[in-house]
Amino acid sequence: MPLTTTVSIKGMHCASCAASLEKVFKKVPGVETAAVNFATEKGQLASAGPIDLSLVKKAAQSIGYDIYDTTPSGSDPEAVSRQKELSQKKTKIIVGGFLAAILMLLTFKDMFGLLPEISMRTIWLISFILATPVQFWVGGEYLTSAIKAFKHRLANMDTLISTGTLAAYLYSTIATFFPSLFESAGLEPQIYYETAAIIIVLIMLGKFLELRAKGQASEAIKKLLGLAAKTARVKRGREFVEVPLGEVKVGDIILVKPGEKIPVDGEVLSGESAVDESMVTGESLPVEKKKGDSVIGATINKSGSLQLKAEKIGADTVLAQIVKLVGQAQGSKAPIQRLADLISGYFVPVVLVIALLTFATWFVLYPDPSLTAALVAAVTVLIIACPCALGLATPTAVMVGTGKGAEHGILVKDAQALELLHKVKAVILDKTGTLTKGKPEVTNVIMAAKTKWSESELIRLAASAESHSEHPLGQAVVALAREKKQKISPPKKFKSITGAGIMARIDKIEVVVSSPKYAINFDGLDTDLSGIIEKLQSQGKTVLVVILNRETAGLIAVADTLKDNSAEAVKEMKKLGLMVYMLTGDNQRTAKAIAKLAGIDYVLAEVLPEDKANEVKKLQTTLHRQKQLVAMVGDGINDAPALAASDVGIAMGAGTDIAMESAHVVLMNSNLDSIPAAIKLSRSTLRIIKENLFWAFAYNTILIPVAAGILYPFFGILLSPILASAAMAFSSVSVVSNSLRLKKFKFD
Repeated sequence: MPLTTTVSIKGMHCASCAASLEKVFKKVPGVETAAVNFATEKGQLASAGPIDLSLVKKAAQSIGYDIYDTTPSGSDPEAVSRQKELSQKKTKIIVGGFLAAILMLLTFKDMFGLLPEISMRTIWLISFILATPVQFWVGGEYLTSAIKAFKHRLANMDTLISTGTLAAYLYSTIATFFPSLFESAGLEPQIYYETAAIIIVLIMLGKFLELRAKGQASEAIKKLLGLAAKTARVKRGREFVEVPLGEVKVGDIILVKPGEKIPVDGEVLSGESAVDESMVTGESLPVEKKKGDSVIGATINKSGSLQLKAEKIGADTVLAQIVKLVGQAQGSKAPIQRLADLISGYFVPVVLVIALLTFATWFVLYPDPSLTAALVAAVTVLIIACPCALGLATPTAVMVGTGKGAEHGILVKDAQALELLHKVKAVILDKTGTLTKGKPEVTNVIMAAKTKWSESELIRLAASAESHSEHPLGQAVVALAREKKQKISPPKKFKSITGAGIMARIDKIEVVVSSPKYAINFDGLDTDLSGIIEKLQSQGKTVLVVILNRETAGLIAVADTLKDNSAEAVKEMKKLGLMVYMLTGDNQRTAKAIAKLAGIDYVLAEVLPEDKANEVKKLQTTLHRQKQLVAMVGDGINDAPALAASDVGIAMGAGTDIAMESAHVVLMNSNLDSIPAAIKLSRSTLRIIKENLFWAFAYNTILIPVAAGILYPFFGILLSPILASAAMAFSSVSVVSNSLRLKKFKFD
């Protein structure tokens, strides 16, 4: 599996910048693939092993960009740099706007009755002096970037801006200092200093608003980082001392008083309290905690005092992992973005060709001053064609969508999963721990009619054998024995038979706890017990057959009740048009009884753990023909292959690490009602993305021909460069603003 390195990039202005960076990153030794996200300003580099980040940084710098240094603990250099960049842009906008306003007044001085005694040549010289700092200081970053890109035979948005404004500036400069060149050709010299200056200021204003809006789109990570406690009350000797969070070590004993944030992940050693975990899981109701329970860092202790042992600190905490997952998701690319990336890669060179053709057409066909008309039309094409909106259309929506999900305990690991969710037609729910509480209880103990064993012996021996089993059904038997204060003996020769049961030797007694289907392999079942088994199974109970020294001693019935919100969640999924399946190792009768309680119509029963992935693939074979997808929801180790095999794997947050690692979506609150919520979020995000792409494509498709002058012969309409720059800025801001609508998404 390739190693992925994420780098934060400074200085990108458009999707073409991202395409240029991808090209140079792929040339860095060791980098196999590179994906750069313009909206998040991050690059994900895949390699077989560690790569030299200094080479990555040099590659970025060679074409006018830079790489942030590794983030130190507790600081956010990207936020600091963004704030600094916003401040610099604000200063340039104010100064540039002031100079551009004076240039406008000088251009229309006769209209306002200004400076009547000053010659036109003097006005032009003053305009040159005022326009020069706007061109090379305010707009200097675009020019520098364009030059570096040109050296590497690349073109980006800065190429368009620089070419357009520099053409207007140089044309005006030649007219100012060498007017005879125009006069000798029979042309009247003109200046466009104010046009170039206003274009640069408007573009800078658009980038300022865009940068600020992008900051709002990525607020989710800032909020998550802000949840962490800053200090912890740690036991030092016999006293608890308040220390910075960075000084806490694994194994430290921590005291958390009512109303305080729990600083790290840990295990409760003493005390009882209700803990508000809503900021991590999205679950609104506080969770009761007592000795032995796990707690999550950044959650709030509501009532009693707790003493806990620190188990995970720093980057290992649940909060840190959530921040990492959200960051990765926001930096990834959705499949729908490929078209935009493909177009952006060829867009700038095509626009340069269109601008040249526009210049040539106007120069040949337009009457004098044809050179002026040709220049204005070409500059307008260059300015209006900047592909910013195209580059922002998908990633900004993904940023807001994944962030919104994280706020409600829905962690989408990558943009692809967020997009695929809306195509899901079938949802397969694992039964134990997903659809049900996962903590079954013994409901019946029934002894065989002819057995010599007592009920207490059966419970003790079965519990002793199950004490080495991790299966929830076995744990229910162990819990019953402890409740009845039965002595549990350590098993010898313990053997687990997948999908069948367990074997062990307890006090020289051979003990087998098996499902009825496989009990025939150990001992025959009499007719009376068979009838009882059927009756118990019809009630949705799982039956364990206890065989002692190859004699059936009795039955233990175990029931795993549905989670409180399972039936309502299934109902909501059906409203969304989803086919809901239940997957279980239980027999058909038991499975159908539980499915009926949950309102599930499709049941996949008697499925061995190793066959779960095959069941997913069977359903995919059918639905993929209709371009529909399958989601698998599970929480156990044996669910991991099925989660990985599905189109979208959804893991319950309370499940195992391997299940969460295999999944594409993690539900931190382990509530099934988060599944329809996630699908609704995906559908809303995709709708926003499609709206963004439509308007971005429409903007360039319609306005480039208008800028080139296609309407002029018919209606006399010709777009000015100033209006073009304003329209370009508006298009980018409108796309980001449309994405920000997702912040108002309702999960109810």
